[in-house]
Amino acid sequence: MTISETEIHHIVQQQRSFFNAAWTLPYSFRINTLKTLKMAITDYEERLNKALREDLGKSEFEAYVTEIGFTLHDLRHTINHLNSWMKPRQIKTSLITQPAKSQIRFAPLGVNLIISPFNYPVQLTLGPLTAAIAAGNTAILKTSELTPACSEVLHDLITDRFDPQHVAHVPGEIRETTALLKQKFDHIFFTGSPQVGSIVMAAAAPHLTPVTLELGGKSPCIVHSDARLSTAVNRIVAGKFINAGQTCVAPDYVLVHQSIQDVFLKKMTQRIEQCYGPDPQSSPDFGRIVNTRHHRRIVKLIDPDKVVVGGTYNQEDRFISPTVMTNVTLEDPVMSEEIFGPVLPVISYETLEDIYTVVSQLPQHPLACYIFSENKAIQDALLHRIQCGGSCINHCLQQVANLNLPFGGVGQSGMGSYHGAAGFECFSHKKSVLNVATWIDSPLIYPPYRKKLKLTRMILK
Repeated sequence: MTISETEIHHIVQQQRSFFNAAWTLPYSFRINTLKTLKMAITDYEERLNKALREDLGKSEFEAYVTEIGFTLHDLRHTINHLNSWMKPRQIKTSLITQPAKSQIRFAPLGVNLIISPFNYPVQLTLGPLTAAIAAGNTAILKTSELTPACSEVLHDLITDRFDPQHVAHVPGEIRETTALLKQKFDHIFFTGSPQVGSIVMAAAAPHLTPVTLELGGKSPCIVHSDARLSTAVNRIVAGKFINAGQTCVAPDYVLVHQSIQDVFLKKMTQRIEQCYGPDPQSSPDFGRIVNTRHHRRIVKLIDPDKVVVGGTYNQEDRFISPTVMTNVTLEDPVMSEEIFGPVLPVISYETLEDIYTVVSQLPQHPLACYIFSENKAIQDALLHRIQCGGSCINHCLQQVANLNLPFGGVGQSGMGSYHGAAGFECFSHKKSVLNVATWIDSPLIYPPYRKKLKLTRMILK
């Protein structure tokens, strides 16, 4: 299914007219639309499950926890809090502007373009859409061509339940994305790689369109000598190998204290077999790489001489076994880019300075940083020194599940944040309002200014 540039322009213009008519502004419209989306996801759950299995090999459990259930949880949270989020926020008023009252009102941005990636095609499409609807916007969705089954179901879901003047889905591939980026939007929300993120940002620049970029990065996982090792291993295996490692906030590599490295590797080997069995390819709980091109890219990062566990693959099945590599250096190909697959390099360290050296030499700020330690001083030192989008202590990925925390990157790992209230604000303009009283009209600000400077200086101190 394809769509022409003329048709795309027409959809954008329709949405702009719909938005300018103020249909999306009332609370009643927003809440009813959110409830419509929630019901649609429930009605399409079986088809979404099947598509996620076809595109990414996701088990029903993984599909629900990381995609469908997570999105429904986000919707329930938004529905429950939208009324309070929409209320003007009262702000203190400075002495120089008295008597007056100050507030911030949240105004929708307008017509939004949401470009979603292949790795979590349901959650990372409908999550931003939830925030856009809540904030009173219209939205055009462009899903990834790499997950055609999911894109087809999402297209049917959107066209079945929504007026395209409000929410529309544009099918297609790179040509359609390029055509979309030529249009004038009020906001572009992109999730994907830093390389494509720079293209999106460049396309937005001629129109001065604001962008939110949710990108990636090599996220370190630090396992200190005092970590509760069995728990750490359980959580690292779960965080790394869910969705076959195709998670932007997955631990990209492990920095383990040299005193516990051997025990750590032994426990990793045992835990991987406990989770996925002696033959992970036959495990119903282990996913697949999205396509052959990405499969080949990841396989090239594996050095057979450094593999501790795993290292096997099958291109026809798009399978790569959960793989752990040791004695890895920064010169190894596996450390040159974000892996985005089920390969976990392990590097040992002696001091905290060793950690800072490794992290600082990699090309971009990590999207996440994971710290396994029972020592608060160690935790604080690492949090203080390592610049990252977000962090989680003694677990992996869980910071994303707390909708009260903003989610986003820093530097090359992203720009802007969302989830929960932060998502509502991401798709809103904070409109400052000063309401000045008329029962008195201070002569201080009016000319002539003679003899007024001294008093003004006192007020402005």
